Amino acid sequence: MLEVEGLWKAYDARPGAFSVREVSFSVRPGEFFTLLGPSGCGKTTTLRAIAGLETPDRGEIAIAGRAVFSSRTGVSAPVARRDIAMVFQSYAVWPHMTVAQNVAFPLEALGIRGAEAAARLARALEMVGLSAFRDRPAPMLSGGQQQRVALARAVAKQASVLLLDEPLSNLDARLREQMRIELRDLQQRLGTTAVYVTHDQEEAMALSDRVAVMDNGEIVECDTPEALYLRPRTAFAARFVGQADLLEAVPAAREEGRWWLDTPLGRLESRCPPAAGAAPFHLLIRPEHIEFAEGEGPNVRAGRIVRRVFSGRIVEYFVAVGGGTLRVQGTSRALLPPGQEVRLFLPPERCVVVAG
Repeated sequence: MLEVEGLWKAYDARPGAFSVREVSFSVRPGEFFTLLGPSGCGKTTTLRAIAGLETPDRGEIAIAGRAVFSSRTGVSAPVARRDIAMVFQSYAVWPHMTVAQNVAFPLEALGIRGAEAAARLARALEMVGLSAFRDRPAPMLSGGQQQRVALARAVAKQASVLLLDEPLSNLDARLREQMRIELRDLQQRLGTTAVYVTHDQEEAMALSDRVAVMDNGEIVECDTPEALYLRPRTAFAARFVGQADLLEAVPAAREEGRWWLDTPLGRLESRCPPAAGAAPFHLLIRPEHIEFAEGEGPNVRAGRIVRRVFSGRIVEYFVAVGGGTLRVQGTSRALLPPGQEVRLFLPPERCVVVAG
């Protein structure tokens, strides 16, 4: 449904001054695809280039098999001729219109009226929880409600590709979680292809079929949420997607499917060797994958709890081990006090070797 190939965009002529460089990806019909990364990594520039709001320096963009930008052939379709709908981070609602008029505006522009327009309008308003506000003037809504109007307006259009630039950022935590579920549910029911931009890794994990992690204008890694979290290939993706402890690691021995690495904690076994990449290596272990253990054994290390952070359901321990500190997460069913001596087991199948 969407093809992006070799996209470049620079905002001035200085060497190395670019926002996006050599970005390539494809999005299948009905897929929810997310661009995830820190501020300034190029994700919003990429989204705006797809929408036609930015003109790339070079590259190719095709929507539903039709080229909408090509530096090779000189094609550059205007925004109105790209079958897209977009939700911006800002509200972008018309203050002189009611909620219903805002949502219905793109339908009128497309010549959709009567029963079909009414049905699309009602469904979109219900999805974002604004059915009771349809006749309210837009300026009389809260910021979060205005952003939901923008989302409903985009959904009602039913374009081939839905582009979303951090649309939930202005909602409170509870409504944001609810909207994640409703947005994903609606996208799946409609079969809409969605490209989503966010810096929130939890949001990306919850919504997406695939996630492209971006840094410094490039896609560092692209995979399913499960693969990115459990088996990342790069140190940057491992750090950015969830909490992680990364240990410097030097390969000491290996056999099929198993590596032994020398780390600041001594020699550790990993059953998740890197799929590709060259030295330097790091050993990744997520805090929730480390287990409290008894006795001795491979991948067991002695330590002492130096700090405990209680946040209700989750308890995070900072454990001094071998001259460093590891984070360990557990539940509030059992609380261990600071100062307690413990043994930690790092499961080899959860010790992931990453490049970088």
